[in-house]
Amino acid sequence: MTTASTPASITKTQSTTDPLRLIDVDHIRFYVGNAKQAAYFYAHTFGFQVQQFADLTTGSREESNYLLTQGNIRLLLTTGLNANQQSSQEVLKYGDGVKDVAFTVFDAERTYEKTISNGAESAFEPVTYSDDKGSVTMAGIKTYGRAQHSFVSRSGEYALPKVKLGGLFTPGFALMQNFSLNDYNKANPCGLKFVDHCVGNVEEGKMNHWVAWYESVMEFKLFKHFDDNDISTEYSALMSKVMDSGFGVIKMPINEPAQGKKKSQILEYLEWHDMTPGIQHLAMRTDDELNSVAELRRRGVDFLSIPDSYYQSVWERVDATLKANGHEAVKEDHERIRDLGILVDADDEGYLLQLFTKPLQDRPTLFFEIISRHGSQSFGKGNFKALFQSLEIEQDRRGNL
Repeated sequence: MTTASTPASITKTQSTTDPLRLIDVDHIRFYVGNAKQAAYFYAHTFGFQVQQFADLTTGSREESNYLLTQGNIRLLLTTGLNANQQSSQEVLKYGDGVKDVAFTVFDAERTYEKTISNGAESAFEPVTYSDDKGSVTMAGIKTYGRAQHSFVSRSGEYALPKVKLGGLFTPGFALMQNFSLNDYNKANPCGLKFVDHCVGNVEEGKMNHWVAWYESVMEFKLFKHFDDNDISTEYSALMSKVMDSGFGVIKMPINEPAQGKKKSQILEYLEWHDMTPGIQHLAMRTDDELNSVAELRRRGVDFLSIPDSYYQSVWERVDATLKANGHEAVKEDHERIRDLGILVDADDEGYLLQLFTKPLQDRPTLFFEIISRHGSQSFGKGNFKALFQSLEIEQDRRGNL
């Protein structure tokens, strides 16, 4: 990559745009121990295209990157090529996990300056990567724990619409050639469309601090609030507040542990994450929950097990809520929902279907959620108890409850 000293050019219209107007989730960067092997795992199990890469063969001497795509989801897997790299040090400390939720903006430098003036701490100052095809400017700020947000503005052949059509991610990337799983995944799609929400875990007593941070620094709004009466079982509990970016870009729930008889999943996460806050899970939207979950199960994705007792009462609860609010009943086959172990919930706006994977690596610090919305914009409040009971079974198996 070549680095220019000047920021990416912006149009007059863009220059008058609110600098915190987020356009899209540009990408989500994972720090991983072996990007090549991780790329194969996410391609095989979740159906991602291994679309591009930047490594020693393309001139990247400090880190290896693989860009994975599906729908409007872009995962960037990064591995340090020497022990001094930040990614190498963080993988040693935390294991594989999400480092950066990056947003496309009109002008990354202006967005960065605005957030710094709002009280953010810099992760890295604006830098522009450019060649004769265009440029990409990136700048980053720190959020809770190890996590950060990067701001990305693009021009020329690196503009986001062209990236969505398969254009190069930044200067220095090359297109992946002759990767057989890409053809297989096109013929056997998993149907994941975009990132619905991204959940962070923070220390006890810190949720309101980070809610205030998102309100003041990023100018997000509070969307939902769940307390320990909403999210609890006999043994554990948590509290959560959901921050909304606006414009339908993304929602960022923030969880903290609450007092319970035993250890909550949030505390388990923190203990296996060097007591450092971070991203707990990514929720990926699909238009067809049943087909997506069926295909993912066929590929070997390990989902949480939902007890049969859950389905003895769920339909009465869901159907009553939908009927009371003038909505039609759940259209998907009820028996197949049960056979696939999918959770169902409803509110005054409609219903949703969701299911959660088990941890994606040996440390219990990251998992995915597969979600389909049919009107409902909530997060499955009616499923919290069943979900927590399933999580606690897995915690007990790991000896961490």
